[in-house]
Amino acid sequence: MSSHPALSYQLASARGASPIGQVVSLYDTILRDFVRALAALQAGDVEARVFELNHALLVIAHLQSVLDHECGAEAAKQFDRLYAVTRWMIVEANIQATPESLEELINLYGGLRQAWYQADQQLPVDEQQAQLAARPSDSAATQAANPEDNDVETPRLHWST
Repeated sequence: MSSHPALSYQLASARGASPIGQVVSLYDTILRDFVRALAALQAGDVEARVFELNHALLVIAHLQSVLDHECGAEAAKQFDRLYAVTRWMIVEANIQATPESLEELINLYGGLRQAWYQADQQLPVDEQQAQLAARPSDSAATQAANPEDNDVETPRLHWST
């Protein structure tokens, strides 16, 4: 573990997070890198800007490398394209070195992070509703009236990045 309290907290949180929560955590890291790169740009610290943008590139490369193209199908293909385009945008932002180029990345990944966060918050509710629908009824009369309903398998929700 790290001696830095914030990093220790992040690592512990990521270990206990759902798969979607882990994606949210990685997006938080990317956003933090972009914000730090913007601050470094404004401070005229080229080395720090390059460091932060390179770290964001590494995290995005990791996200891209763990895409499950077999299970994720079209979604994985779209995320692969998104990550390829945004990696190019990061390189361009580093070359241009303008606040606007970094703010564009912050806005893009901020919206994506929010969508993943909402999906993570919604998932337990969806799973809970699916489990309630799958529970056998306490009423024998209900079961007798609808015997075909007893054999219905409740679909499981699967997320793929």
